[in-house]
Amino acid sequence: MKMGEIGCLSNNLKINIRIKIVLGYLLILLCLGAFLWIVSDRISSLQQEADFIEQHDIEVHNLTHEIEKNMLEMETGQRGYVITGDEDYLEPFNNALTAWQINYNKLYQLISDNAEQANHLENIKENIKEWIQVAGQPAVQLKQLGHDEEALHFFINDPGQQAMDSIHDMFLSFRKTERELTAARIDDMRHSNTNLLYTMYALWAGAAFITIGAAWFVSKSIVRPILQVTHMISDIVKGGSLAQRVQVHSHDEVRKLADTTNELLALVSRQNWAKDHVNVMSTLLQSADKVETASRFYIHKLASILNLPYGAVFIVRKGPELVKAAAFADPDGEPWDKVRDRFLPGEGLVGQCMLEKRMIILDDIPPNYVRIESGLGDAEPSTLLLAPVLFEDKVLGVIELAMFRPLDALEMQLLEQLTHQLGISLNSIRSKMEIQQLYHESQTLNEELQSQTEELQTQTEELQTHTVEMQLLNEKLATQKEAALIAAQELENYAKELEQSSKYKSQFLANMSHELRTPLNSMLILSQILSENKNGNLTEEEQHYASVIHNSGSELLNLINDILDLSKVEAGKMQIDMDLVNLTELPEQMRGYFAKSAESKNLDFVIEMDDDLPDIIYSDGLRLHQILRNLLSNAIKFTESGRVRLHVSKMNSIVTSDFMITGEAIAFSVEDTGIGIASNQLHSIFEAFHQGEEMTARKFGGTGLGLSISLHLAKLLGGYITVESEEGKGSTFILYLPLVTDSETVESLFIMPEAAAARSEEILQDYQTTGVKEPECLKELEHKTVLIVDDDIRNVYGLTNALENLHMTVYTAQNGYECLELLEKHPEIDFVLLDIVMPEMDGVEALKRIRSNPDWADLPIIIMTARAMDRDQYLGYGANGYIMKPVRMEKVVAAIKELTGDQGA
Repeated sequence: MKMGEIGCLSNNLKINIRIKIVLGYLLILLCLGAFLWIVSDRISSLQQEADFIEQHDIEVHNLTHEIEKNMLEMETGQRGYVITGDEDYLEPFNNALTAWQINYNKLYQLISDNAEQANHLENIKENIKEWIQVAGQPAVQLKQLGHDEEALHFFINDPGQQAMDSIHDMFLSFRKTERELTAARIDDMRHSNTNLLYTMYALWAGAAFITIGAAWFVSKSIVRPILQVTHMISDIVKGGSLAQRVQVHSHDEVRKLADTTNELLALVSRQNWAKDHVNVMSTLLQSADKVETASRFYIHKLASILNLPYGAVFIVRKGPELVKAAAFADPDGEPWDKVRDRFLPGEGLVGQCMLEKRMIILDDIPPNYVRIESGLGDAEPSTLLLAPVLFEDKVLGVIELAMFRPLDALEMQLLEQLTHQLGISLNSIRSKMEIQQLYHESQTLNEELQSQTEELQTQTEELQTHTVEMQLLNEKLATQKEAALIAAQELENYAKELEQSSKYKSQFLANMSHELRTPLNSMLILSQILSENKNGNLTEEEQHYASVIHNSGSELLNLINDILDLSKVEAGKMQIDMDLVNLTELPEQMRGYFAKSAESKNLDFVIEMDDDLPDIIYSDGLRLHQILRNLLSNAIKFTESGRVRLHVSKMNSIVTSDFMITGEAIAFSVEDTGIGIASNQLHSIFEAFHQGEEMTARKFGGTGLGLSISLHLAKLLGGYITVESEEGKGSTFILYLPLVTDSETVESLFIMPEAAAARSEEILQDYQTTGVKEPECLKELEHKTVLIVDDDIRNVYGLTNALENLHMTVYTAQNGYECLELLEKHPEIDFVLLDIVMPEMDGVEALKRIRSNPDWADLPIIIMTARAMDRDQYLGYGANGYIMKPVRMEKVVAAIKELTGDQGA
């Protein structure tokens, strides 16, 4: 069969391109398969020959060497045993005696197919047995029987040497023959390889011929129809006419390509048709200046483009109502008089289309729903279509179309584009109408503005008259202002005088505190040392005198502290530091303060805590304890019998005539069964230096400052103190504080101080009450080195004795210069107790110079001063602690221990 006939047959059989290509490749694969089968068969034969050489020839050579090695081991073992008598040499002899027979059997099996080599191997075997029987075993047996001389003589004559040489020569001849056989096999392999190469060339030439023929046939059957399609498309491009169509007679993918190309040409032709109509519609709508005109142009042109028998356009007027603006072939008369031309959103299909903003298509229209009339007759449409007219997702109208046939995809796309053009046109017309309306309104506003301008001019003239009157009034006010300025200046001068007076008062209190505390300092320290009587050289009466002196000094110090606290409050320098306060520790702390005092007076001291109290609150724990100690101290002092009760409870809110807490509050109630307070004295007991009746003051003593200070502190904490009392039955003082359990609301509820320096003095007040009397607690201070800087020899003497009793090393200096010199000479100094008022160089200057030296930047420094008002300033200069004079040893020890704890942390 000829190749052309095969091509015609392929066309008639509808063989597609894939099958043609697959058949061509299958033919190539068959050729390659035959080629691979022949080549693999020859390669397998060569591999078998190579394997035979490797597994046979090489193994034969190896076994001959192994047998010779066995003979050498037997000879070596024999000689070693005969010469030395060491039986260790018999082990290789016996092993080799067994091994050569095994190797001989393997070798014989490999060459059994070669009679000549088998005969050679039999001769070698006979010679080996001859050596063993003649030379090997006899020599060993003579040595074993103890015939050493005979064995030596036998060894010297060596009757087996000739057999050993013969064996070696026979092995050389045997291996030579094997090498010749191997060379012959290798030569055969070379000839086989050459034949394989020629075979591969021949097969490659045949496969190439078949492949080229198959490729020519397949390409011809594929390329020729494609060239026909290409020439046809090129002619269409050159001619510019889309009416031409590609003609292909094959039944493969090229036929499908031609059909697809024809469909594409038809689609492009229809798309161009649609674009032309869109451009015409756009031009037509641009000529309209009213909504009704644009609607009429649109529906008439749309009917001519899509061959519509009926159409209507509904436009959104003011409000959401749709009104029919134009129609094509709108029927008239019965029953069309009842057809609506207005719709609200959701009413009918027109209103529903507006509401959903989507196209609605009905293909199954019920009979007599609508009829299309002409001069020849009437008919019912088969399809009803409603589409919204949108602009930027806003409904401007709805079109309704009736058709005898459904629209195809291209017509639907054209309808959407034309509807979009209508939306743009309607929006443009409405924008123009709104601009015209705004223009007319602006003209009206301009006329009104002109009228208002005339009215304003009249009002301006009236204002000028009022202005003259106002000027006269301003002159009068200026005179009054000048008088007010004079009064304000007088008030300012008075305020300055008052401020200066307050400064004098503060300076006086500071100076007085210094003058009072300085002599108290040495008196308290020395009297405490004497009362402890550690040396045991004082009588009990003298020790009692020292205790009386110390207690009297302490009472005087408490009086000074109360006066200074009151001065701080009045001067606005009292510090309030809000922090966490653990209420669960409060009962134990208060019992530690007052249990012994109550027990000494046979009073029941009761502390009650409600269950709903939080464990932790935010407040100033130091000031809270100070208030409670004042209240409990007064309760115990003024109660001769009965009980003193501290009750802590939680309350929702507090409202009295004096203060108010709107949120949750906590109440600390101190009740006693003491002497009570007369009703006419209740309003004045919180005044400074007030102690009730004169007889009470003389009997119980005190300064009358405790309640005044407590009330001031309570107000600083955001709370208040109330009192209820009946003379002769007892009193109840209640401290109310806001209940705060988180830190975020602290600043909004409390008056915070301007400075936030450390409060060493207040923290150490607890040590004044509890004392530091157990030497075991002070072992951590032993062997510490302290520098005392003070010009008052009394203070230096008292502090030195006290600190040396604690096994501490003490250096002293009387001014700042000596302090700096001692620090240079003694770098082992751990702490510095620094006075402020000193000659030559005071404590402030010494503190600044110490802190300016990097070597002393972390050196703990505790200020000792009697100036109560300057603590924040000293701490700001770099001091680590602050002790108010007169200095108590409890304060000193507590301050040093606190700094030691900070360093350890």
